[in-house]
Amino acid sequence: MCGLGGLARIDGHDLGVEADAVLAAMARTLAHRGPDEEELLREGPVGLAFTRLSLVAPENGGQPLYSPDGSVVLIANGEVYNHKELEATLPAGTPFKTRSDCEVLVHLYQQKGLDFLDDVRGMFGLVLWDRRRNVLVMARDHFGVKPLYYTWDQGRVAFASEIKALFADPASPRRIAWDKALVNPTVTSAPSLDLAAPTTYFEGVESVPAATILEIDLRDGATKRHQYWQLPSFDGESTLSGREIIGQFREILADSVRACATADASIGLFLSGGVDSAAVAALAADTTSLETFSVLSGSTVVNGDARYARIVADKLGVPNHQIRFDASYAPSADEWKRLLWLTEMPTCSPEQYYKHELHRYVRAEHPEIKGMLLGAAADEFCGGYSVTSSGGGGWDVFEHALTEMARRGRLEEHRPKLGAWWEGAEGGLLSDAALDHGRTLLGRDPYGAFVAAKMRDVEQFNCWHEDRTAAGSGTEARVPFLDRRLIELVASIPASRRERLLWDKAIVREAVADLLPPDVVNRPKVPFFYGQGVQHTHRPFIAMLTRDNGALVEEALSTEHGRTLLDADRVRGLLARLERAPLAGHVERLLPLLNLCLLDRMVADVPPPLADTAHLLPPVRPEHPVGDFDAEAEEIEALVFAPPRWDGKSVPALADNATLLQDRSGTWYLAVDGALEYVLEEDSDWLKLLLALDGERSLDDAAATTGVRPESVSAFLDDSLDLGLLELPGTPASSPTD
Repeated sequence: MCGLGGLARIDGHDLGVEADAVLAAMARTLAHRGPDEEELLREGPVGLAFTRLSLVAPENGGQPLYSPDGSVVLIANGEVYNHKELEATLPAGTPFKTRSDCEVLVHLYQQKGLDFLDDVRGMFGLVLWDRRRNVLVMARDHFGVKPLYYTWDQGRVAFASEIKALFADPASPRRIAWDKALVNPTVTSAPSLDLAAPTTYFEGVESVPAATILEIDLRDGATKRHQYWQLPSFDGESTLSGREIIGQFREILADSVRACATADASIGLFLSGGVDSAAVAALAADTTSLETFSVLSGSTVVNGDARYARIVADKLGVPNHQIRFDASYAPSADEWKRLLWLTEMPTCSPEQYYKHELHRYVRAEHPEIKGMLLGAAADEFCGGYSVTSSGGGGWDVFEHALTEMARRGRLEEHRPKLGAWWEGAEGGLLSDAALDHGRTLLGRDPYGAFVAAKMRDVEQFNCWHEDRTAAGSGTEARVPFLDRRLIELVASIPASRRERLLWDKAIVREAVADLLPPDVVNRPKVPFFYGQGVQHTHRPFIAMLTRDNGALVEEALSTEHGRTLLDADRVRGLLARLERAPLAGHVERLLPLLNLCLLDRMVADVPPPLADTAHLLPPVRPEHPVGDFDAEAEEIEALVFAPPRWDGKSVPALADNATLLQDRSGTWYLAVDGALEYVLEEDSDWLKLLLALDGERSLDDAAATTGVRPESVSAFLDDSLDLGLLELPGTPASSPTD
């Protein structure tokens, strides 16, 4: 991984000496991405800034890279995994000046022109200056794993690996694109299929699209766009058997893992306990000396991720470092703003915080590790969301849900007034052809549209945040599942065989079934921290927002757009509700709006380079050595679970919006806001205790009356308080501390 930036005049003139200060500021802004080396170049119309993290050829792999005749200059961020194969295709005697895996790109460009990336496998963002033709070429890998942004005016273009580096150029605009951000599906979490191009969230800042080459004529700014690869249509016609497809999937994935695990520095792996990261670990364990790292938090204890990560590591015989996130700690406002500036994305959330902290731990305790393998992106292309999207149904229900999502996306994008025809009891009288003036919905089947939307998510969200959270600690994230050969193989599966191979990610599970324990292979998909146990994640971030009388929230609300676009009373009301009951809402719903406001202020008053503020961060989270999860469960839970909010003297009562009801058959229900939400088991201890809680009796008194010890129903008490079904009058919720 590296950081690259630069300037180029696009009006036929040369850069002046004043560009040197801009290039130096760009390099300093990107220093966290490349802590090993820095190079600056200004010549004629082009200026380049490069910071290097040396994973390959640390002694002889510096950049810029030059063609033998000096006419082509290249800086690149990333890795070319098949560089040796590509080198073998060049004419005999082709000279190489370095051992850099990216130098082959210079020769391929001279040989093939804009077709030079057709056979490349890897992840990269690159800038190439063709001195002879006086053009600048910018390009990104097939999936946008590596970032590259640019902005320009009539006289010059500025480009960089991170948006913040563009602000070193006084000519770069500094405004949040609120209109685009507020309708971006990754911000709104709307259940629709959106095929619009990814956005940068910043006005006047564009991203080089994935699998695309931009060629800019430096004489007049004329630009050509060349797409060297595109996502397949997923209307496959493969005649291979299911077993043959799974076998090929295994072979390609193993080759991709082998390539991603190859470096002249140590490589680690983030192990979640799910089958995707476990598959990468199993295939990498025989390739390299592997250290694995996992989150040990309240949420990962409850959902089983921490336990299964250890099971996988023990099976493979590799070390597993469980990094503990105590319930007593919440990030400070300054920590959060620094992370937000690092990620440059309003969707910065607890997920990015956890990953950033894992990377920080690795950098501090295992500095020899410079690359991190991830299990990301298998869900998006291999059926990972099929079960959850079906709502308990089968493949047919899943495809129907995709049709509904595709329809909603089409309505939102082009014909919102038609939406009424799909509402109410009589909805659906129009066919989907009405959305496209007689054409079929989106011109493809729902699953093809779904994968195309997921491709957008991969570029807009997954690759973006994985790059930044790793880069913050000078580490490169590597993603074996993002190999075009894998995607093309999956796309070749005929529609009639998708259920067999893609339902619940069968193709992944069966490809590694012989390498992992059966309970890992067959383990249901669980989110990183959402779902069961999510309240343990919510609490620290709610505490972060409420600390110092909500100082971080008030800072966001005091910005120009915070004052005009946000309803301050509703924001404060939601925060107060979450503080009392962390499951009564979603803190992730609030964070994007607050993040946009904070970013608004940051672009107006740019923070110092991240490399200059790393020393201000708190000590890294500790590793918690786990021997036996069952034997040590009580000790672990005491650290990662918040203490109970009740004791025997507490006087809980039903919340104002909660009511106990009994029907004529004697069945008891708990209604919330007038709707029956819960059925209560007859004669259960929980029902007996609940009936005795009148807002006047303490739990000890209720126990004496009913014979039910509160400890025997502690899970029900905890959940009811977290959901806001029960309240403790006059007793504030416990909060994590600094």
